[in-house]
Amino acid sequence: MRSRCAFLLLIIGFSLWGGCKKAEKKLPVTQPEANSPNALFTLLSPAQTKVNFINTLTESMYGNVLMYQYFYNGGGVAVGDVNNDGREDIYFTGNMTPNRLYLNQGNMQFTEVAEYAGVIGRLNAWKTGVTMVDVNGDNLLDIYVCYSGHLPAEARVNQLFINQGVTKQGHPQFLDQARQYGLADSAYSTHASFFDYDRDNDLDLLLLNHNPRIFNNLDEVSIAEILKKPEPNMRVKLYQNNQGHFKDVSDRAGLAKSGLSYGLGVGIADINSDGWPDIYISNDYSAPDYLYYNNGNGTFTNKLKAGIGHIPIYSMGNEVADINNDARPDILTLDMLPEDNKRQKLLFAPDNYEKFEINTRSGLHYQYMRNMLQVNNGDGTFSEVGQLSGLSNTDWSWAPLIADYDNDGWKDVYITNGFLRDFTNMDFLKYRGGYLQLKGNNISEPEMMALVKSMPSSNVINYVFQNTGGTQFRNRGKDWGITQPSNSNGAAYADLDNDGDLDLVINNINQPAFIYQNQSNNFKKNHYLQVKLQGAGKNTAGIGSKIWVYAQGKQQYLEQMPSRGYQSSVSPVLHLGLGISTFADSVRVIWPSSKQQILRNIKTDQVITLKESAAVEAVQPIRQNIIPVFLPIKSSLAFTHQATAINDFKRQPLLVNPLSFDGPCLIKADVNQDGLEDIFAGGSAGQASQVYLQQKNGSFKPKANPDITTDKNSDDVDALFVDVNQDKKLDLYVCSGGYGNFTPDDPLLQDRLYLGDGQGNFKKSQNALPDMRTSSSCVRAQDINHDGALDLFVGGRVIPGRYPEAPRSYILLNNGQGQFRDATKEIAPQLERVGLVTDAAWVDLNQDKKSELVLVGEWMPITVFSNTNNKLIENTSAYFFKSCRGWWNKLLVGDFNQDQQPDLLIGNLGLNSQCKASDKQPATLIFKDFDDNGSVDPILCLYMQGKSYPYVSRDELLDQISVMRTRFPDYKSYADAGLKDIFTPEELRGAKKLSANCFSTSLFLSASQHKLQPVALPLEAQYAPVQALSVLDYNHDGKVDVLLAGNQNQARLRFGKADANYGVLLQGNGQGKFTYVPQPKAGLQLKGDVRSILSVNNLLLVGINQQPVKAYKWK
Repeated sequence: MRSRCAFLLLIIGFSLWGGCKKAEKKLPVTQPEANSPNALFTLLSPAQTKVNFINTLTESMYGNVLMYQYFYNGGGVAVGDVNNDGREDIYFTGNMTPNRLYLNQGNMQFTEVAEYAGVIGRLNAWKTGVTMVDVNGDNLLDIYVCYSGHLPAEARVNQLFINQGVTKQGHPQFLDQARQYGLADSAYSTHASFFDYDRDNDLDLLLLNHNPRIFNNLDEVSIAEILKKPEPNMRVKLYQNNQGHFKDVSDRAGLAKSGLSYGLGVGIADINSDGWPDIYISNDYSAPDYLYYNNGNGTFTNKLKAGIGHIPIYSMGNEVADINNDARPDILTLDMLPEDNKRQKLLFAPDNYEKFEINTRSGLHYQYMRNMLQVNNGDGTFSEVGQLSGLSNTDWSWAPLIADYDNDGWKDVYITNGFLRDFTNMDFLKYRGGYLQLKGNNISEPEMMALVKSMPSSNVINYVFQNTGGTQFRNRGKDWGITQPSNSNGAAYADLDNDGDLDLVINNINQPAFIYQNQSNNFKKNHYLQVKLQGAGKNTAGIGSKIWVYAQGKQQYLEQMPSRGYQSSVSPVLHLGLGISTFADSVRVIWPSSKQQILRNIKTDQVITLKESAAVEAVQPIRQNIIPVFLPIKSSLAFTHQATAINDFKRQPLLVNPLSFDGPCLIKADVNQDGLEDIFAGGSAGQASQVYLQQKNGSFKPKANPDITTDKNSDDVDALFVDVNQDKKLDLYVCSGGYGNFTPDDPLLQDRLYLGDGQGNFKKSQNALPDMRTSSSCVRAQDINHDGALDLFVGGRVIPGRYPEAPRSYILLNNGQGQFRDATKEIAPQLERVGLVTDAAWVDLNQDKKSELVLVGEWMPITVFSNTNNKLIENTSAYFFKSCRGWWNKLLVGDFNQDQQPDLLIGNLGLNSQCKASDKQPATLIFKDFDDNGSVDPILCLYMQGKSYPYVSRDELLDQISVMRTRFPDYKSYADAGLKDIFTPEELRGAKKLSANCFSTSLFLSASQHKLQPVALPLEAQYAPVQALSVLDYNHDGKVDVLLAGNQNQARLRFGKADANYGVLLQGNGQGKFTYVPQPKAGLQLKGDVRSILSVNNLLLVGINQQPVKAYKWK
C-alpha cells in the first residue's frame, strides 16, 4: 500500500507542476498592515522589493497531509553574497514550485535570476532545506539543496550547486556537481549543515534526514526492533570531506542509524567548550533529540540524558547560541503548544500515561509538548527554563532565530509558526477516524479532498521576543511590527540594506515571502559591530570560529555557523549590537585551527574583516581552574529511598500536583548522648525508616529499632527529635503522610511517638497520641501553654482521594509525661481545617519572647498565629502587607540581613511553569462533587491572555463528570468555555474556591514594626519548585548563604516534570541580598526530587525521592 501511494504521489506531483506555476501568479498578495512609526520592523511588499516568491502547495488525492504528514512543513531560505558585490542575496526553496534566487540590487530591491543561474532545482520534486556555503574553498558561495517527499529515490537526490563565478553582467552561474563531490544523497533530507567536525580546515557535512512514515501503537518490543534496524535513507548522516570528495562516515562517527528518525532541526556549536564542534538534533514525534558531543577522534557520543532532563515531544527547528551572555551556548528547541486557550483546547490531546511510560522505559526520554530553552550551566547540565523565559508557547513553530535585533547588546528571538491545516485538531481526528473506518480503503478522490478540506485552516502570527537582560523575554510582536498572519517556515536574518541592523526573510506557504526591514538605526541610538571572517584554508568563512566582544564590562559570544533555525542558513557576517557603547574594548577570535587574534579599541558602527592568516598564536581550549565548593563523595549514610510506581493522577485525574512523593525526611540529633549527631531517615510506604548512629570516624551505622520497622507500611514524611517526657533523653515523633493508596481514614495515617532510652533505642508509646488519621506533613514543638512541657503542632497535608478538601491539623498539648491530647478546638479552632499545610515554624517575629506559629501550604496564604493568653489567634496582617497565597512547599527561618530579627525564606512553585498567578490574575481552584457520585471534582483555572479558563481538557472533564458529554458534544463547543459556561449557577452553588497570587520562591526580611518585606531573589531560585532549604556559610565570610533544592519529576504530563534545579547555591552579602553561585563553582549536580538537606560536620547529605542519599564534602 505504501509503495503504491508513493508511486501515485510521484505521478500526481509531475502532473501538478504546470498548475503550480500558474497558481503562484494567481494568488492574491496580502498587503502589509500599517505599523506604528516606531515599529522596529517594516514589512515590505513584493512591489517594493520585487521578491514575489510564493511557496505554493496544491493539494490532491495523494498530495496532501494525510498521505505525507510533512506536506505542510514548508521550504527554507538561504542568505549570502553569491556574486561578491557586498550585498546579501536571497535563495528560496519551494516544495512544489521552482526555487528562486534574488540578487540584491541595493535599497531593498532584488532581481530574480534562478533560471539564468541554473539553480531552480529539479522540477516535479519536493525541495526542503537550503544552505549557502563555500564548499570548495574558492571564496564563492555555493548552494546545497535538500529533497524529500513520499517519492522514489531518484526524485530525492540532493543537489550541490557549485558557484562558477559571475558573468560580465554580475550574475552568478552554478553547476550541479553533487555527484562529483559525493553528495548526491537520496535520503529523505530535511536540511544540511556544513562544518569542520575533524578540524582539518575543510568543511564536512551533517545531513539531517527523516522517516516519511509514522509509527503507530508502539510498545517496548516494537520500539526495540525499530532501534535495531538500520535505515540509511532516514538516519542522520555525517560526510567527511577528503580533499574535495565526501565520504559517509556516519557509522564510524557513532550516529544513530534506525528509522526512529524525524530530524527537523540541527544546531552545531562547541556546546561543552572543549574546542570541538558538537551537534544537537531535534526530532519530531516520539523520537528523542540527540546531543552529540564531539570526542575529537572522529566519533561522537550522545550525552542528552546525562545533561538534559526533558525535551519537546515534537521537536522542530532549533538554535544553539549564547542567549544570556555568559559565553556558553544554550539550546532553544521548538514545538507546537499554542499561547491561547482556544487552540490549546482544540489541539491538545489528553494525557496518556501508559504511552508515556512505554516511551520512557524504551529509552526515548521525557518529552512534553512545548518549546524549551536549555540554559547551559557550564558543568555538562542544562536547566530548561522555556516557561520562565516566556518562550514556551508559540503555536506550531518552525524556525527560531536568536540575534540582537534592536542592537541593545542582548540577543532576541524571532520564531516562525503556522501549519496550513490544523492536522491535530481533536474534532478532525475524531471525524477522520470514524470516516476512514466507515470507508475502509475505498475512498474516491472527491471524498479524499473533502476530508482534507474538513480540517480547519488557521493563519497565525509569527513571534518576536525582546531579551530583557538574560534569560527572560518580552513578546514584542505588535510593538515591533510583526503582525501579519501567515503560515511561515524557513527564515533567515541578514543586514540586507547594509545599515547596521538585521533584517528578516521568511518563506511562507501560499503567501508571498516576507521581507522585514529593520528600522532600528532610524530611531534607536544603539551601536553595532559586524565581523567578516576570512579563513586561511578551504574553510573560507571560518565556520566554527568563536568570537568574543567586550565593551564596558560586558561580554558577548558568537560562533560562526550559518546553518540555523529551520531548513535555512543566515548571513555569514557576524552581527553584534553594542547598545550605547561607541567602542569595543576588545574583539577576540579563535579559529577552528586553534589560532587566535585579539583586536583592541575597535570603533563601532562598522564592518571589520578578520583574517586567519593574521592569527599566529595557537591556544588550547580555555579550562578555568575552578575549585568547586562541594565535592561529591560516597555517602556514609547507606539509605536509599524506595522507588514506587504510584501515579496519583490515576486516582484523582484532576489533581493539580502529585502528593505521594514528599520523602525522604532527614533529621539529626545526638540520640545516644555521645556528642555526635545521629540521623533518622524516613522511609516510604512499605519501607522501614532507619536510625543511624554516627561513629567516631564520621560514618553512620544503622541501629536496629523493631518498633520503627513494624510501622514500615506508613509513609514517613517528617519527624522530630524532642524530649516529650522530660527525662533528658530524646524521643522521636514521626509524621505519617502520603496519598497514594491510603484511604481517607486509613489507620496507616496515624502519627507515631517513640520514646528514646538515650542509647539510640526507640520504643513505640502506644497511647501517647490521640486518634489522628490524617495525612500529615510536618511536626513542630513549642511550649504553648508555658507549663514547661513541649507541645506540638502537626500540619495536615491532604485527605487521600479527596484533594483539595482541607484535612485536620492539630495542636497537641503535652501533660508533661509524654501524653498528648488534641486541644485544637480550645487553643486554636481556626487551625483545625486551616488548609493543605506543607510546613510550619515557631518563631518570635515581634521579639516579645512568645513564638508565633507560621504556616505555609498549597493554596494557602502565609499564615501567622500569635500566642495570646495561651490561645493561638490568626494575626497575619500584623506581619505581612498583603495576603501571599501560593503553592508553598518549605519554610526556613534565618537572620539573612544580620539585624538580629527573624526573616523567612519560603520555597514555592517557582516561575518556570505554565501556571502563572498575580494579584489581578490569580490561579483558582473550584471544587465540589459536581455530579454527586461521591468524589471531589477540582477544577483548576488559569488566566490566558487576560481571561480565566478552566485548565482541564474536554476529555478530562468528560471522564470526571459524565453529564458534560451532552453539554459539550465536540471540542469546538468547549474550546472557548469559561467556568460559568461549563457549570450552571445552580451547579456552582456550594462550590468552594481556593486561589493563589504568588508562585515565586520568596524571601521576606523583617522591617520596621516587624513587618516582613519581600526581597527579590536571583532568577535561578525560580527555576523549579523549591522543596528543601538549608542555611550555611560556604565561604566562611560570616554572612549567611543558602542552598535551595527541589524539583517535581512526578508532575502531570501536561505540566511536564520540573527538573531545572541542580542545587541552587546563593551567596549572601549580609544585608539580605543574594547572588547566584554558578553550578561549576558550586559543584552541585542534584538530579531528581530533593526533599531534604542535612549538614553534618563538613558533609552535606541530600535526601532525594526514590534515590540513595547523596553526599557532598565542603570545607
